[in-house]
Amino acid sequence: MNSKHPSYEIIDHTADLGMVVKGADARDLFTDAAYAMSDLMIEGDMGGKGAKRRITIEGDDYSDLMVRWLGEILYLFAAEKLLARRIVIKSMSPTRLQAVLSMIRFNRARHQILREIKAVTYHQITVEEKPHGWEARVIFDI
Repeated sequence: MNSKHPSYEIIDHTADLGMVVKGADARDLFTDAAYAMSDLMIEGDMGGKGAKRRITIEGDDYSDLMVRWLGEILYLFAAEKLLARRIVIKSMSPTRLQAVLSMIRFNRARHQILREIKAVTYHQITVEEKPHGWEARVIFDI
């Protein structure tokens, strides 16, 4: 769905869906996690012009920030039918993320829903710096 191919794998989880996503650094990890979640939900043409949306997310730590970040992107799709075509994280700390998202409107003629994600959960959430980059484990309620 996205021109950037995030590094992630789907993991089995009873009655839910999970993923492990990897990134070179924290910004890359959070960007790839958003693209990966979108890939799990939607398939289709992401071209075209879209409106920019500036968002700021705050959390207690990287794990909380990840849940809130993905939750905001999920909200934009569920409530406003907007898809993040391009994501640029402008600034980031363990407790705050500021990003600009280029959004396009979901269009049934151009996009197909692969699976419905109801929520991003805190169940088994991990966001860690590893010797060769960053890794997150996220479970979704489907």
